[in-house]
Amino acid sequence: MQTFYLLAAIFGIVAVVYLLIKKVETKTALISVGFILCLISLKPIEALSAFTHAMVQPALIKAICASMGFAFVMKVTKCDKHLVKILTTPLKNVGFFLIPLAFMVTFFIAIAIPSAAGCSAAVGATLIPLLMASGIKPAMAAATVLCGTIGGILSPGVSHTALISGISGKNIQEIVLTQTPNALTAGVIVMISLMIMAVIFKDYQKGQVFEVANQNKTEDNIEKVNVFYALMPLVPLIVLIIGASPLNDYEFLTWTKQVGVAEAMLLGAIIALVVTMSKPDNIFKEFFNGMGKSYAEIIGIIIAASVFVAGLKACGVIDIIIEWLKNEQHYVRFGGTFIPFLMAMITGSGDAAAMAFNKAVTIHAQDLGFDQVKLGTAVAMSAVLGRYLSPILGACIIVSAIAGVSPLEIVKRTALGCVVSVVVIAFVLL
Repeated sequence: MQTFYLLAAIFGIVAVVYLLIKKVETKTALISVGFILCLISLKPIEALSAFTHAMVQPALIKAICASMGFAFVMKVTKCDKHLVKILTTPLKNVGFFLIPLAFMVTFFIAIAIPSAAGCSAAVGATLIPLLMASGIKPAMAAATVLCGTIGGILSPGVSHTALISGISGKNIQEIVLTQTPNALTAGVIVMISLMIMAVIFKDYQKGQVFEVANQNKTEDNIEKVNVFYALMPLVPLIVLIIGASPLNDYEFLTWTKQVGVAEAMLLGAIIALVVTMSKPDNIFKEFFNGMGKSYAEIIGIIIAASVFVAGLKACGVIDIIIEWLKNEQHYVRFGGTFIPFLMAMITGSGDAAAMAFNKAVTIHAQDLGFDQVKLGTAVAMSAVLGRYLSPILGACIIVSAIAGVSPLEIVKRTALGCVVSVVVIAFVLL
């Protein structure tokens, strides 16, 4: 009977991959397969318990919902656009080296706007035309902005960070600190690889101006930068950095020691309300809209992943994998990096694979000879890298539309750096 359960679990994993490739909604695929596996194992209550337990995890809900609420406030006040404008204005007339400079600017902005799609839209509308006007072909211009969103993994509001914090019991600042070497290493590798690919594909043609065929100039474009507006997206980051640094010893900054991610995001929204002199009704409405959206789309995936993992546990496959990895610990680094990487490449989203792996395996990391935080952050980083090889990634579709090129042309330029990065993470950093 155990063999039957194992075969059912394997079929379930294949079914999830197939459904995600076919663009079935992620939560639907994970919950459906997870519940069916629990039914087959005659343990349907396990799926229901996993669902309800994941609904009310305070650490996850506070950090993720507040971060998305803050992001909505930044969008409605256009503070995000002011930040993009002030950082991109100095980047004119630097030729080929605009590629690494644009990558670094996007990397930095992505920490404040961690959504790959949101950051690509906000930054791409300005940087992609600038890159193209400087003689850089559209595909490389789009690839540069897309890859720059890697920086979003260092945002304290990223769902993976909150999940790892909940698993390990460490605070979010510690998770971000552990993730920093992965992100910076991957960032440098990807940036250099983009420059190499630009040479190989001859993507820089000095003196030539590439036109943006479908650029849509709207009233959202910022003509004059307001420096105070531009600083607003950085307020939560500044508060959290002060709270985790020796600066919090100063009497007037001691309060930052008690500030978590959710509190920092709420404080940032309140300061933005005052600075932009916006209508309080609009600000609070958008903040709660963002919270609701994050629960539906981000927490929802975490809930769905929990149900799927419960199905695998009910079939006994998780226990078998854990025992196997205990005896073959050198395979953990492969499973924790290449599996999320490949899943993200196939499906266009690394969230499902990374969250399922972290919930199923990372929670047992100490038994496998690994630190929970180090393994969890490597899993998350690998999933992030994998999605940049997927032409169906939402952010890839956005930048391809802005540049007017095929997503496949973009992936040709992003592949090298992402593959090398995940290899380095697996064999050097983990």
